[in-house]
Amino acid sequence: MPSLKTTYEVGLDFLEFLGQRISKTDRNELRDIYNFEFKRFVTVTQSHLLSVWHICFTRFIHVRVCFILSLYLKSLEKNIVCHLFMIVCFPSQWHISLKKKTHCHVCLSFRAELIKDKGGVEITSDPKATKGKVTFIIKEQGKLFVVKFHIVNHGESCVYFTYYTALHKMRCFTLVDERRVNRVSPLLLCPGESYVVEVHYKVHHHGHFPATMYFEFCPEADPPGTAKPFCIVRELEAVVQSGLAETLGPESPYNPKQNRRLRPENRILEEGVPPERLDLSIYLSIYLSIYLSVCLSLRLYVLRQVLDTQLCMKNYKERFHLLLHLEEIQMEVDIKKYDLYGKTMTLDKSNKKLLILKVPGVAENRPSVLRGDKLNVCLSEDRNQPITVYEGYVHSVELERVKLGFSKTLLQKFVKNMKFNVEFNINRFPIRLQHRAVELACQHRLGDVLFPSDKGTGHTALPHLRFAYLENNPEQKAAVQHILSGTSKPAPYLIFGPPGTGKTVTVVEAIKQVNKSKATTHILACAPSNSACDLLCERLLGYVDAHRLYRLCAPSRDPCTVPQKLLVRHIHGVLVSGGIAKGHFTHIFIDEAGQAVEPECIIGIAGLLDPVKGQLVLAGDPQQLGPILRSPLAQLHGLGQSLLERLMTQNALYQKSQDGHSGYETRFVTKLLRNYRSHPAILKIPNELFYENELQVFANQMEREAFCCWEHLPKKVPDHWGFPVVFHGVMGKDDREANSPSFFNVTEIEVIVSYLNKLMQTQGKKGLPKLSANDIGIITPYRKQVEKIRKALNTVAELNKWKDIKVGSVEEFQGQERKVIVVSTVRSSVNYVKMDQDFNIGFLSNEKRFNVAMTRAKALLVVVGNPVILRKDPTWQRFIRYCELEQGYTGFDYKDAEGEEDVVSRLASLKISSDGMQPYITLSDQKCNYIMCSYDSFCVCVSRYRREPTTAACASRVEI
Repeated sequence: MPSLKTTYEVGLDFLEFLGQRISKTDRNELRDIYNFEFKRFVTVTQSHLLSVWHICFTRFIHVRVCFILSLYLKSLEKNIVCHLFMIVCFPSQWHISLKKKTHCHVCLSFRAELIKDKGGVEITSDPKATKGKVTFIIKEQGKLFVVKFHIVNHGESCVYFTYYTALHKMRCFTLVDERRVNRVSPLLLCPGESYVVEVHYKVHHHGHFPATMYFEFCPEADPPGTAKPFCIVRELEAVVQSGLAETLGPESPYNPKQNRRLRPENRILEEGVPPERLDLSIYLSIYLSIYLSVCLSLRLYVLRQVLDTQLCMKNYKERFHLLLHLEEIQMEVDIKKYDLYGKTMTLDKSNKKLLILKVPGVAENRPSVLRGDKLNVCLSEDRNQPITVYEGYVHSVELERVKLGFSKTLLQKFVKNMKFNVEFNINRFPIRLQHRAVELACQHRLGDVLFPSDKGTGHTALPHLRFAYLENNPEQKAAVQHILSGTSKPAPYLIFGPPGTGKTVTVVEAIKQVNKSKATTHILACAPSNSACDLLCERLLGYVDAHRLYRLCAPSRDPCTVPQKLLVRHIHGVLVSGGIAKGHFTHIFIDEAGQAVEPECIIGIAGLLDPVKGQLVLAGDPQQLGPILRSPLAQLHGLGQSLLERLMTQNALYQKSQDGHSGYETRFVTKLLRNYRSHPAILKIPNELFYENELQVFANQMEREAFCCWEHLPKKVPDHWGFPVVFHGVMGKDDREANSPSFFNVTEIEVIVSYLNKLMQTQGKKGLPKLSANDIGIITPYRKQVEKIRKALNTVAELNKWKDIKVGSVEEFQGQERKVIVVSTVRSSVNYVKMDQDFNIGFLSNEKRFNVAMTRAKALLVVVGNPVILRKDPTWQRFIRYCELEQGYTGFDYKDAEGEEDVVSRLASLKISSDGMQPYITLSDQKCNYIMCSYDSFCVCVSRYRREPTTAACASRVEI
């Protein structure tokens, strides 16, 4: 097996060989380059390919290149197959592990070398530095704060102080020294002599303001010019915060949980006690019992063929079975990462038969735990085989606490402070339902529904209907008429409903009209979430016979979560498993259809809808939040695409006509265009980016312009031409505490509280409306930020009346609206952006989440975030630029933070070297090809690819 050094060099050679072609993703083209061009120049073994994947990740190039390279090898060594599987299925973990193995020791040792006093020179500071970093708190904005660096020569010979600079500059600080030292005019420090350099901070905003100081020295030498210069580095960070920030700060240092251990194989299982009304006897046949083992027995190219072939009814079953299994495998792997060790439980005071376990991150689905799920626990001290494992059913989930039902055996031996190891398991029931739905879709021949064509449809006269609320909206009216006349059958009818256009109102009106049309109609209305279903049911109560309306809930749903209005009408039960006849429902409506994966969507269709006479209606917005998946491979091959989105992007019936006429074919789809929610300034960017600028402002003028004259808007005008959109720039910090994986940003909370105080003081004055807690919403992607904001609302006395303001994630606000929306983006570090992508949280690199967050506000939208980080995303860059142009930008000016090109230019003029065993790195215009500056951790990533033939490849990460 070649050494790591050899394989690393081969990887560098291949990337260098690709040159300008490094962005190519065509499989055949890359294969030919590899086999017929690259191999001619170097002898490559199969093991060498691992290095290519390594370099791909360290250079952050297209991940697809890594995946495509993995497809070319016919016969691989067993360990390479494992590496390949890890790369494809767990790219983030693989990236991190490679990075740790090959770079971390270089990072730490080289940073230690850079901050170390050397050459007889010692640098101290006031305030005092800890491990090379000076951190200080400023409690009063705008007040001058001075940091002094004392440079002392303790050596036996003279040393020239030749140069100093800040590698990363901000306009909030200046550098001061008496002699104005530079390379043209160096300062000679004889033994025992000292010199002072000052950094003057004057900050006018809350936040974290970093700097990295570089000091360069050169020993006196004879003859002159023969001595090698050396450098010493110090880091600075000014923290400007209020007393509230101290209250909300980390309660304890972040301590990630210990490494995962192997679960005991030899075990005895004690069954737990399920919650009431949880039916465990639903029969789901054998649709997934042996499928995975059959797949694994097939050759890989057969599975590749299933994934690569375009989806059709012929491969529908095989494709989705495979994708669901890939998703399940990833879920099983991911859930094990959350296993806990040495944890205590407490007895539930309200129910002595339940034990309470604290699970950090559960509120953010990290891990995902729902009522009816099962957890396994065993005594931490139990080492004797077989291990007794106690099964616990989840009875309820409350923020970060889970209530569990165990057997009497465990309850009888339970004592306070008893320590347990906890195993989390996925709930396979939803996936099993999806497997069965896929099978039934094929059995009941739903091809014309899932892959519709114009064949068999005709132009039907639309009925004349009387509408109570839709008369003035032609799109809503047309949608109801087409659904009632069945113009699309057997194809689904789509209601494309952008934010605030009355999609749910249209669905409710359509159900009402269908219900009135014939006594023999049977209607099923579904949605991917309980909240969406509850909303539909509540709105229908006033229009249909209450005795014929039922809210069917999953057996696992806690009755306490059912709205009071629906308690009388809600029942637990099943349809297909309960024996409902095929084709029983004449009309099936699926609201928020864009949020469900396709197999989940057809659970409500397969076996219930007549494939010829039935009418399926899908309502949703493919530009808003879609399904959440764990497997990147399943995502890549289409499982993350909803049925609604697939039809609108891949089927000509649901796309705009190409004959020069704008708009959709109304026999199959209606796009709602009238927005009844937002001020035009709030709607503008989402309208441009996601809806082809077609949305029309129909919101009530008085309501939408309620805050145009607010005195705290950055753009101040005397009339109703104000700009009710604010982007407040903040240089905050991503914090975590204890063992919770969730992030929070105290600086952003300080800004949010200041805006709430301003709203409280000005409401009901100067033409502004009175506000209640229900008029304001705060959106943030991280559960810990939600928790900290709620704590702030309860801490600040002036906001006592508004302590019930809804604070939640984007998902919790989809379909909702408020007069005032405040968005906290939290993220202030580029290092965690990849984590957000892996867990599908955060705003960066997720246009749909951005779209939902920006379109909840009616009259005022305030966004608080780090502009330096957010502008790396093109969508956010467009929004921030829009706020600047309209004078809606305030807070920290990101132009005050030096750009990366300026950092690169400065670094290129420096020469940083170290002696001994440490790496020798020269930063110059000729040899530095790739430099990336990370604002939050002062990292400079340097990769050198131009090598002499006999020199090993060098790619070092230097922290300074």
